[in-house]
Amino acid sequence: FPTKISTEQQSLVVVKRLLAVAVSCITYLRGIFPESAYGTRYMDDVCVKILKEDKNCPGSAQLVKWMLGCYDALQKKYLNGWLCVQAITECYHFKFKYTHHGPLLDFGSEDRRSDATVPCADTRKASVLLIRKIFVLMQNLSPLPRDVCLTMKLFYYDEVTPSDYQPPGFKEGACEGMIFKGEPMYLNVGEVPTPFHMLKVKVTTDKQRMESVDKSLLKPGGRNLPHQVLRGDNEEPEEE
Repeated sequence: FPTKISTEQQSLVVVKRLLAVAVSCITYLRGIFPESAYGTRYMDDVCVKILKEDKNCPGSAQLVKWMLGCYDALQKKYLNGWLCVQAITECYHFKFKYTHHGPLLDFGSEDRRSDATVPCADTRKASVLLIRKIFVLMQNLSPLPRDVCLTMKLFYYDEVTPSDYQPPGFKEGACEGMIFKGEPMYLNVGEVPTPFHMLKVKVTTDKQRMESVDKSLLKPGGRNLPHQVLRGDNEEPEEE
């Protein structure tokens, strides 16, 4: 972490690094790739595994390329959110917000002023807390099926994104949503503010695959439906 985050570029670097840590931790703790696909780093006193391009593991190399595509859309301020999906019974929602004229600070906190600044220490604390909560959550989810399939779907801010834009490694999607089978359980994992960005992380998983998760992480899934359409650019899923 830098000692200060006073420029948009410094903020962007922090968000990119945090994304790399979060995605790496999720795939490592869910057993998606072998140990050789990861390197070891430390985030304060937290030991984290970071994905690397392993020529002996095409899957991890592909995910690294996808992440670079996400970084391209993030840097251009086109990226609204994305879903990292495993077996369509586990979805990871990463939501992004930007500001062109100073900090975005309307986080629902009554004691924050909209014209305040985000101390670097607050960003650091929120980042470490987010990774710790991901650790706890991954350890309390039941194992994934053997035929797990990992994919990534991006959503954009249409008002600023060129209609023909596709980041490296991605192509235009055939539909805006994805069918989630079973009874979904929504988990608010956390959010990290910087003076120029806001990152929120949510997880959707099959309720039957939950074991024991802190109730403060849970967000009720609404009515019990056989299928729901998940969208990365909306706060709630659409019903179908």
